[in-house]
Amino acid sequence: MYSHDKKFYNLFGYWLTGTLILVFTTIIVGGLTRLTDSGLSITEWELFKGILPPLNDETWDIYFSLYKEIPQYKILNPNMSLQEFKVIFYWEYFHRVLGRIIGIFFLFPLIYFHIKQKIHKNYLLPCYTILFLILIQGIIGWYMVKSGLVNDVTVSHYRLSLHLTVAIIIISIIFWLLLNLKNNTNLKFFTLTKSNSPFLILILFIFFQIIIGAFVSGLDAGKIYQTWPLMGYTYLPNDLILTDLKNLIDFENHSLIQFYHRNLAYFLTLYILAITLYIFKFSIVKLYKSISLILFFLIIQITLGIFTLTSGLNIYLASGHQITSVLLVFTAINLYYSYIK
Repeated sequence: MYSHDKKFYNLFGYWLTGTLILVFTTIIVGGLTRLTDSGLSITEWELFKGILPPLNDETWDIYFSLYKEIPQYKILNPNMSLQEFKVIFYWEYFHRVLGRIIGIFFLFPLIYFHIKQKIHKNYLLPCYTILFLILIQGIIGWYMVKSGLVNDVTVSHYRLSLHLTVAIIIISIIFWLLLNLKNNTNLKFFTLTKSNSPFLILILFIFFQIIIGAFVSGLDAGKIYQTWPLMGYTYLPNDLILTDLKNLIDFENHSLIQFYHRNLAYFLTLYILAITLYIFKFSIVKLYKSISLILFFLIIQITLGIFTLTSGLNIYLASGHQITSVLLVFTAINLYYSYIK
């Protein structure tokens, strides 16, 4: 340790671990909020006002009346009852409450550690970046919700993807910081060399796959083709028309987005297998455990992805698929850390 005060470093580690658990929980709840189409149930930001849920019938009627004004209710849920509305309301409410808890849980201990000056700046400085991203994340969350209040029945898949990506970045920074803290190191993440670039590229590809996965979720693109390994009866979706190169970057095309998500999964699988062969061919013993963890979660992720699709988008399988994607990020970061340590 940079300081001899072990108590402070233990407290610092518990705090970071607690934050990681909270962010992880929020990602899970956020995913379920999307899967249950609950994200638009609260139509105002309510940074302070919405701390408590509705406590009487009059307040419930106000919230329900506001929901009735947006396209999602008018087009998709015109016959929704107040009791049904309460279900989707609470999903979004708990998601927002968790966001507030994260902000408070992170801010005040950070002020404490800053004042005490017992934690070395190499560990403390990344925490300011995390705090900034947590604050920005709240703004992005409302920016995302706004996209579904006027002309659409759901939020923008671009903004949904941005919201999820920032959450993954936050939890990744915390995880990297915990690895450094646990091993009493100060390794920089962005240390690009010829030898470690394959491991950084792996992390990049997994992030990109999560972004495409958010597109699939935001567009409900998983409802287009629910067969595997073919999309219907063909490898390429039969409703895909490729008249020019612009069609290949049409991220509004549901079938194309699902096709990309599937095939990036195939590519990632081959890429991880290639890294595995490299590790065992050159007997990089220190990476055996790390690569085994990646393979384990990769198999789970692929299995959940296939069964999520073929089950007609079962909500529990879909949530598990998202959870495992975060665990896959952790294992990829751990592999990279183990290599450069």
